[in-house]
Amino acid sequence: MKNKRAFLSVIIIFVACNNASEESTETKTSDTTAAKILTITEKSFGIYEGNPITLYTLRNASGMQLGIINYGGTITSIIAPDKTGNMGDVVLGFDSLSGFLQKGNPYFGALIGRYGNRIAKGSFTLDGKKYQLAGNNNGNSLHGGNKGYDKVLWNIEKQPGDSSLKLNYISKDGEEGYPGTLNIQVIYTLTADNGVKIDYTASTDKATPVNLTNHAYFNLSAGADSTILNHQLELRADKYTPVNAQLIPTGVLSDVKGGPMDFTAAKTIGKDIQQVQGGYDHNWVLTKDGSGLERVATLYDPASGRFMEVFTTEPGLQFYTGNFLDGTLTNTRNSQKYGKHAALCLETQHFPDSPNQPAFPTTILKPGEVYRQTTLYKFSTK
Repeated sequence: MKNKRAFLSVIIIFVACNNASEESTETKTSDTTAAKILTITEKSFGIYEGNPITLYTLRNASGMQLGIINYGGTITSIIAPDKTGNMGDVVLGFDSLSGFLQKGNPYFGALIGRYGNRIAKGSFTLDGKKYQLAGNNNGNSLHGGNKGYDKVLWNIEKQPGDSSLKLNYISKDGEEGYPGTLNIQVIYTLTADNGVKIDYTASTDKATPVNLTNHAYFNLSAGADSTILNHQLELRADKYTPVNAQLIPTGVLSDVKGGPMDFTAAKTIGKDIQQVQGGYDHNWVLTKDGSGLERVATLYDPASGRFMEVFTTEPGLQFYTGNFLDGTLTNTRNSQKYGKHAALCLETQHFPDSPNQPAFPTTILKPGEVYRQTTLYKFSTK
């Protein structure tokens, strides 16, 4: 009947293949003007520490796909169309679990915590007590330590009637040296308009630093270009945090205007990268109107026409140009050689080393408070 919407229907299909089962949950919503089709499928992706690893694939009506595994809460793939409609994977990844488990995996697509980025000398003092963390990066603590959230198993639940996955992990008091038991929930959503939305929440029973993010490596050419140096980047940031030789912030906020760190207008990434020792691996101080979800960056690949917008509630963004990729990773997708600058990261976050930098926005979460963060990567073409 006219102006009457059909009720949601959910169809669950079980398919047996090669002695492994794949479950597909398809949710269809239709009206007189459009039809929306969202699906979530799952299949075996290997075994880790005696536990099954599952690959979940979300698809929307336009054919965009998002792959997630419960190991590290990792984004394994983001398949999006180019300007001619051809689909391609715009993040670096591996063809099997062994790729993600290999020594030297540079956090491809993983959830990062308890503290994303670096903490100087792997230590901080909180409420008069000094805490020592793993010095897993030149004596500094990086991305949560030796076994951060990128290397743990996350519990994943498909959300009924939605294109979302809910992930949970409980980080125990003392894990990797951090105080307090942290209860974390992350919801990945593939939106109907080709967005990958990540909602983070966390609570604790003791005061603790918390800085969560995702470490996807983007190349909008989907592998057609071996580097991202021809991509064009715009950052809504007038300042950044300079670092020392070990990439620890000096505590100063410096203006970007007119220098190689200036992306206030869209600029080709390769234009000034040689002026930055080692390449870009810095935190930009975002210029925001408030604490809500705002667009803070755009990325464009002229050859493919793919255009990505970044929205976040966070005060900072780490822009990293894959400086340490050297082509030695194995089990890469389609056996590609991921060399220097093969991809870039746009990690929404609080500033590095904030527990030791009282002038930076605080990252201390206290009992009774709720950590909240939302980031959205939205894809289109032009």
